[in-house]
Amino acid sequence: MKARCAKVHRKTRETDIAVSLNLDGAGASAIETGLPFLNHMLELLAKHSLIDLTIRAKGDLAVDYHHTVEDLGLALGDALNAALGDRTGISRYGWCLLPMDETLSQIALDLGGRPYLVLEMTCKKKKILEFELALLTEFFRALVTQTRMNLHINQLYGSEPHHAWESVFKGVARALRLAVARDARVHGVPSSKGTL
Repeated sequence: MKARCAKVHRKTRETDIAVSLNLDGAGASAIETGLPFLNHMLELLAKHSLIDLTIRAKGDLAVDYHHTVEDLGLALGDALNAALGDRTGISRYGWCLLPMDETLSQIALDLGGRPYLVLEMTCKKKKILEFELALLTEFFRALVTQTRMNLHINQLYGSEPHHAWESVFKGVARALRLAVARDARVHGVPSSKGTL
């Protein structure tokens, strides 16, 4: 079977980001974004999706974290979209109910080609150390746009912010793992329209 791998290099005046991934990997990762909390979340995404992921990002962090976080979502989304190709033979849908201590998150996604994000967080804490958690909404919005993915995230309960976002990233990873999986019974693209 054809390898489902991709490499993307996104360079602007604000960021310089290189992403490489293998959808059929084992969850290995090498992540360096300059933002330790985001590194941790992306390592979890790789580990629990079984997608091998390498990310090297340099951004204008002295100005703001926004450019780096959003552009990471764009670059990762571009790489996922490229690796999926025409999406022939994939399961397409994925879902997960993910507990993390006192926290529970519900994730559902569709790789059907129409980008849309619904993100509801019960945890309203604004920061982990210096990292503004609202930036993760920008990350996921950019990711779904470039991946052409419909993603619904509902963090149902739990007030500890690290647990809340860890459950979200692990849940997205597990849902993505289901959705990108090849299904031998699917011939062509998984749509009654004949195209995605």
